[in-house]
Amino acid sequence: MENPANEKLSLKAKLGFGVGDIYGGGALVIVGFYYLHFLTDVLLITPYLAGIAFLISKTWDAISDPLMGIISDRTRSRHGRRRPYLLAGVILIFFSFVLLWYPADFQEESHRFAYVLFSYLVFSSVITLVMVPYNALAAELTLDYDERTSLTSYRILFSSLSSLVCAVAPLKIVKMFPDINLGYAVMGTAAGLFFALPFLAVFFSTSEREEFRDKTTTLNLYRLFILPFRTPTFVTVLCMYLFAFVAIDVVMAVVIYVMNYYLGRGDETENVLGVLMVCQVIALPVFVKLSERTDKRRSYIAAMSFLIVVMILGLFIHPDMPYLTIYIFSALVGFGTGGVIVMIYSIFPDIPDIDELYTGERREGLYSGIITFSRKVSSALAIAGVSTAISLAGYEAPVKETADGVATIVQQPQTLEFILTLRFLFLGVPLVLFTLCLFSAIRYSLTKNTHADLKYLLARRRSAAHSDHDEPDMQALRLKLERRGSFG
Repeated sequence: MENPANEKLSLKAKLGFGVGDIYGGGALVIVGFYYLHFLTDVLLITPYLAGIAFLISKTWDAISDPLMGIISDRTRSRHGRRRPYLLAGVILIFFSFVLLWYPADFQEESHRFAYVLFSYLVFSSVITLVMVPYNALAAELTLDYDERTSLTSYRILFSSLSSLVCAVAPLKIVKMFPDINLGYAVMGTAAGLFFALPFLAVFFSTSEREEFRDKTTTLNLYRLFILPFRTPTFVTVLCMYLFAFVAIDVVMAVVIYVMNYYLGRGDETENVLGVLMVCQVIALPVFVKLSERTDKRRSYIAAMSFLIVVMILGLFIHPDMPYLTIYIFSALVGFGTGGVIVMIYSIFPDIPDIDELYTGERREGLYSGIITFSRKVSSALAIAGVSTAISLAGYEAPVKETADGVATIVQQPQTLEFILTLRFLFLGVPLVLFTLCLFSAIRYSLTKNTHADLKYLLARRRSAAHSDHDEPDMQALRLKLERRGSFG
């Protein structure tokens, strides 16, 4: 089949779009690495209650994320369907982060829990408002298979650089202040500015496709919420995405406890995380190049296979090993996760094209809502699961001491059961989930050539050139996409 001319994006558009994921990547890194620790060791909330707060917020997300996708798809404004929400996010992101990290030092734990629940619901809602339209915009900026990978690489570059900053800087900012409460408040304010301001660049450097602005999604519950999950390709991608991020988020949630209580090297935590994030950035061009030479599926499989081997090697790490061993392990984990992340975000923008083949509608917002919800579910499940597990394992919370108005925390010794639980969470759970990712990727069937055929047929259907003669080709393509993927 002939294909329309490739759609190349300017460097300005790629950079302008990419900086938005400073928030998408960095915000979840700060929350993933440090928020549970902030709740249990600073606010002194029991891990069990912390887990409840995260699970309650996901009930709200189950409604708000798909709903925001529908609202975004149906928005009509002179600035388009997605960009108005990005502009609104500038103020809201800042406010939500200040709220999230404010050390509400109420005497009653129930009052502290209520504040945490409220602030996390606000934080989660703002992510929905901003990231659902942002993720949807990625599928609209270009329809070209390789150009989408290039666009995603810019996005993940900024996401990884932000993740690097957010892995290292928060604790360094907190440690600048003798009072740990003041340290976290300043850190939250600085992070809010860091995440909010880039969306001004996103708004002014991107534009939306005119031909998609007038496409209205049908308000039919079956078509909106059931049909996407009856599309095998989307379900496969969702498994590749969700299993990977649950595993990554479990590692993020537990790593600070591993460094403090198992390896006994808590003072090195931010440096170890910094090495991990640097290697994520290094991995980006490697796996993008591999994708260009093969396809996105094979590149994802290569990254995931590498990561599984690394996690198996991690089973041999113990506290008596030299510092260098821990840094090497961190670097390898960073390289593998970097490849997985850039590939899964490159694959996602192709899903609305497949949906259009089945429905004739452009529903980037709906799929973005589902993916955004899935990402937040992975983070919440990880934190809730880790908090419940360490609580059942007998975690001894630190004691907060205040002298001359300065608050400090004193760590307590932990049981062997707790240490074994940490190791299982850090290595065993990710190994199982990464293996499920690998099997899901093997089933993924959208190759570079198949996408070229898909883009050609969709372009004909949108134009006057469409005829009934195209229907057999479309049906054949649907059958090809529904077939189980193979290495052939």
